[in-house]
Amino acid sequence: MKQLNCPVNGLRDISEFQYLGPKRATDPENAETVVRHVFFVENPIGPMVEWWRHRPSNTVFLAERHTATDHFIRTWLPDGPEDTNA
Repeated sequence: MKQLNCPVNGLRDISEFQYLGPKRATDPENAETVVRHVFFVENPIGPMVEWWRHRPSNTVFLAERHTATDHFIRTWLPDGPEDTNA
């Protein structure tokens, strides 16, 4: 059974979570940046920071996940320290 460490609720079954997408830069500076952001999806191999939500508690947090191995490296709240082990 795959599990994910919620920064608020601790280690939980992955079925309790919803993937919300990759963390992206806010406020694009120009039209070209907006076009790349909307139409060209990145698909990197390696660590990636993503938004996740724990459905029962509605806790939204960030998780660093390796895309090739699907291993969660760490999780943290958006305004908190980035040091919670996944």
